[in-house]
Amino acid sequence: MGKVAIVTGGSRGIGEAISLALQEMGITVAANYAGNDEKAKAFTERTGIAAYKWDVGDHEATLAGCQKVAEDLGPVDIVVNNAGITRDGVLQRMSFDDWNDVMRVNLGGCFNMAKATFGGMRERGWGRIVNIGSINGQAGQYGQVNYAAAKSGIHGFTKALAQEGAKYGVTVNAIAPGYIDTDMVAAVPPAVLEKIVAKIPVGRLGQAHEIARGVAFLCSDDAGFVTGSTLSLNGGQHMY
Repeated sequence: MGKVAIVTGGSRGIGEAISLALQEMGITVAANYAGNDEKAKAFTERTGIAAYKWDVGDHEATLAGCQKVAEDLGPVDIVVNNAGITRDGVLQRMSFDDWNDVMRVNLGGCFNMAKATFGGMRERGWGRIVNIGSINGQAGQYGQVNYAAAKSGIHGFTKALAQEGAKYGVTVNAIAPGYIDTDMVAAVPPAVLEKIVAKIPVGRLGQAHEIARGVAFLCSDDAGFVTGSTLSLNGGQHMY
């Protein structure tokens, strides 16, 4: 039986590119999404990848969603924790809800997905978990204490869980993207975006498929000796 993967936030942007890269490897992919039914339906029609709706920050919904995927497609071998939200603002103006929502989804989602799938991977003696962190979780970013803290937490979560999975054939790694040419970055005012690109040594934004290729490697059999690592894909903007 072929491998089964869940990509959270897997129907748009970087997540879509990851879903397609895994599909190209012959993996059966389930793309999780949180809200936009219309775009999820269009994604499935375009790619043939099934989309499943749940909030990864909701523990019980995540357990139920992963169980549904396993019933439909088979035991889950690969998890890519890509889902994330932003609620930017300086601390002076940041509400508790702004803080809590980002922590609940971005970091809590990794915990919830691992609780739903890690045990089965361990029992079967093979698994891959890839957590999408961020350059801003490594270097910090003004106006993003919530996002930077959650993404930094992902890097620590990765190293700790990797130690638990190693002897069972389950690898846990992270990728820390820099600024990638997605809809979210496209919404940045041009003058601000110009300043961002000026700080990237390779002189451009990254592409979603470049992140996806890194994920594909970490999910492959060839990456069995790689665990607890963070792959920084940022064009040299932050050498960590």
